[in-house]
Amino acid sequence: MVTIKSDHEVQLMREAGQILAKVHMELSKEVRPGMSTWELDQICEKLIRSHGCIPSFKGYEGFPASACISVNDEVVHGIPDKHRYLQEGDIVSVDTGVIWKGWQSDAARTHAVGKISKEAQDLIDRTRESFFAGIQAAVAGGHVNDIGRAIEDYIIPYGYGIVEDLVGHGIGRDMHEEPEVPNFTCKRKGIRLQKNMTIAVEPMINMGTWQVREAENGWTYVSADGSLSAHYENTILITDGQPEVLSLLPEEKKLYHVN
Repeated sequence: MVTIKSDHEVQLMREAGQILAKVHMELSKEVRPGMSTWELDQICEKLIRSHGCIPSFKGYEGFPASACISVNDEVVHGIPDKHRYLQEGDIVSVDTGVIWKGWQSDAARTHAVGKISKEAQDLIDRTRESFFAGIQAAVAGGHVNDIGRAIEDYIIPYGYGIVEDLVGHGIGRDMHEEPEVPNFTCKRKGIRLQKNMTIAVEPMINMGTWQVREAENGWTYVSADGSLSAHYENTILITDGQPEVLSLLPEEKKLYHVN
């Protein structure tokens, strides 16, 4: 069921989003060659708990960590590992969430590890920009599919693959609520967007094919052709006008010209 939040509930989700934005900002300063993905996850959990929040991913359906940390061709749900070390030239996606006073926020960022290729940086930048293109269509009275169409229209000219097996979602008291929020054009319009709906929009973009396969660990998805993959996500609030991005700091909103 799609939930419409009260103004009080929106405020709590806004607070959760700001905490998560701070966590991601701090994590961006920690990523470096030579560190293990387990170490990055430990830093993430400590940051989340330092704000009085619960790491929403830890234990979710049995997931063993506070963040999904996905390297290079890993699209999402990478499991942190003490023996998986980041190397110069890698790209790493960190997807994590917080629970604050019973309300959730979910966001992901893809980072460069040291110096990376121009092609890899372009993939990161364009994946992020596709999110901002998508949310221009996230307006009350529109439909969920408008968001996916806008993301697709931005990405397709670059020749990248948009992952279709995984989508965004509603969010509130639960991490995953209705509706599903695809990052591509669907035949159906999807539900109508309403003021005070909260959703997580999260384009997952591969440098090569759109297709993915599940790794042997039963969690991680990787690009089917081994190409690099990037992921960018924020929790957003549907308003009477342009959406409010709940999981960006004020200075980030100013940089990206969003509410």
